[in-house]
Order: sequence, then C-alpha cells, then structure tokens
Amino acid sequence: MHVLHPFSPVWNKASRVLVLGSFPSVKSREDGFYYAHPRNRFWPIMSAVFGAEANTVEEKTSLLLTHNIALWDAAAECTIEGSSDSALSTISPNDITPLIAGSRIKTIIANGTKAYEIYMALSYPVTGIEAVKMPSTSPANASWSWEKLLNVWKNTLLEALNETETQ
Repeated sequence: MHVLHPFSPVWNKASRVLVLGSFPSVKSREDGFYYAHPRNRFWPIMSAVFGAEANTVEEKTSLLLTHNIALWDAAAECTIEGSSDSALSTISPNDITPLIAGSRIKTIIANGTKAYEIYMALSYPVTGIEAVKMPSTSPANASWSWEKLLNVWKNTLLEALNETETQ
C-alpha cells in the first residue's frame, strides 16, 4: 500500500546532527512517533548515550533537542507492506533542506542501510552533505549486540556533536 509519512520531524534551530531513519514502522505509524516498536533499540541507545530516561514522546523529544539532535526519516512516502525496509518501493524523499537551512545541522547520520541508500540517492545530490551510515537499531539487526551497537552509536554521535560545536 502507498503510505505518506505521518508525523513531523523533531528539530529546532540549535540542531547540529540529523538522524535519519528510513520510514516509520507499522507500530510507529500507529503510535504516531519514531521507533515505537518495543524491541527497537533507538531510544534505549539515546538514553544510554546521554544518561537520561526517555519513555514518553515529550521526554524523547526533549532528550534529542537538549542534545542538539534532529530526527526524521529519509522517505516522505512510499509503497510498503508491513515494516521491513526491504519492502519499501516507489520512494519519494523528505525535503530536509528547510531543516538544514533553519538549523546548525552539519552531520547526517543514517540509521541503517536503507535510510543511507534513500538519502544518498535522493537527498544528497540536493544537500551535498554526505551521510554517515550506522548499523540499524531495528530488532531485525540481531547480529549487532547491545554493547557493540551502543558503542558505535555513542562514539559517532558524540564525535559529530563535538565537531559541530567547534564549527
């Protein structure tokens, strides 16, 4: 079925790093917010990296914005059955240029291969900012242990935030 992205990006003018997913899962679309599947490790990783619990939408939004992180998805609309990235087709990108123009975003981090592929094929030619491809926080990425995933996300996020702070 053809689906439009159902919710807005999380960002503000102080955002320095943009994390892009591919497209919201069925559970996220039902709940109306990013990474709602209980086994997705995105929010536990953000909580561990920044030392703050984030359980409600308000707490999750605050956690990101407090640390100058924006969050959105690479696809604005697509054809998809279920939640699997491999099921995405007929993809139109989100226009992230207003986020970049209205903030301090200098680093784009793609949460998984599909987000990276969508961004690099459809948005990179417009933005000129190459994305950093990160291992997906999805439960489908079971080959990455919690410790390994946390370590790479923590190092990448903190390095990106430190770099953009000095620019």
